[in-house]
Amino acid sequence: MASLRRVKVLLVLNLIAVAGFVLFLAKCRPITAKSGDSFHDIHPRAEVANLTAHGLSSIQDAVLKRLSLLEDIVYRQLNGLSKSLGLIEGYGGRGKGGLPATLSPEEEEKAKGPHEKYGYNSYLSEKISLDRSIPDYRPTKCKELKYGKDLPQISIIFIFVNEALSVILRSVHSAVNHTPAHLLKEIILVDDNSDEEELKAPLEEYVNKRYPGLVKVVRNQKREGLIRARIEGWKAATGQITGFFDAHVEFTAGWAEPVLSRIQENRRRVILPSIDNIKQDNFEVQRYENSAHGYSWELWCMYISPPKDWWDAGDPSLPIRTPAMIGCSFVVNRKFFGEIGLLDPGMDVYGGENIELGIKV
Repeated sequence: MASLRRVKVLLVLNLIAVAGFVLFLAKCRPITAKSGDSFHDIHPRAEVANLTAHGLSSIQDAVLKRLSLLEDIVYRQLNGLSKSLGLIEGYGGRGKGGLPATLSPEEEEKAKGPHEKYGYNSYLSEKISLDRSIPDYRPTKCKELKYGKDLPQISIIFIFVNEALSVILRSVHSAVNHTPAHLLKEIILVDDNSDEEELKAPLEEYVNKRYPGLVKVVRNQKREGLIRARIEGWKAATGQITGFFDAHVEFTAGWAEPVLSRIQENRRRVILPSIDNIKQDNFEVQRYENSAHGYSWELWCMYISPPKDWWDAGDPSLPIRTPAMIGCSFVVNRKFFGEIGLLDPGMDVYGGENIELGIKV
């Protein structure tokens, strides 16, 4: 009952505030411009003061929409959309801080089937918050760097097929929580014709209500494969920068600014964010050392030591030049990516893009 009273109080206060604002506009008189001055130079929005019946109706509609949105926000805060999916929000709980998460002996039995299905402990994933905190392994100097406010916006593209819903949504929550709002243009979820029912209406309903207007879902009508799915995400993107990620990642604070800054300096750069590992059995975050990506004579991509000049500089915050890449995490200027021909849509060999994009760039 206390929660219900709080909701009613919030709604009443907002209604009073908006109604007061409408009355203020209705009584406002236009400002008279001095001789020789342009009216719009003095008050560019002053035409609002000349409200007609149509104008008042528009404002009333806006008020009703605002109240409807407010009701939805309050409902989410009190009940949580994730509860209906059996998932958890908030920054506490199991796996907090990137530490290993555990199950009880009874839960372990229930987890066996899903683990075999997904290749990771999806049952345990449902017990871990969508907003859990993870460690920040950046070098100290990286945390001290400052970046301009005019960085370009990024469209984050996640590709998935029959991924566990909790893992996809944790990727989305993590991206929203750790990407500055003014830099995040949108998040695009590309479903490569999944079979799982929870990835259809439940997924769309959740993201549409939880992040209205921010998250788009693109669905392939038949299984296209990883490369063509990425291209579909690129087609749907509207941001100046596009970031391509597997839908089982988590971001740390400060990840976006250095990436966008490097591309702003030179649009022909393709950036590979430094990644750590999330263990498949307990979701512990495991730190990886800085490395570059190369490939063997068999054209198999592998981690290699950074070049000698990087080591000689003695500054771990500097970027590492690399001849190859890994496809699960890369960021590129959207137009430049199109200019070099995107990725070969006929590439069906696992890891083939690791070599292809490096050669093209």
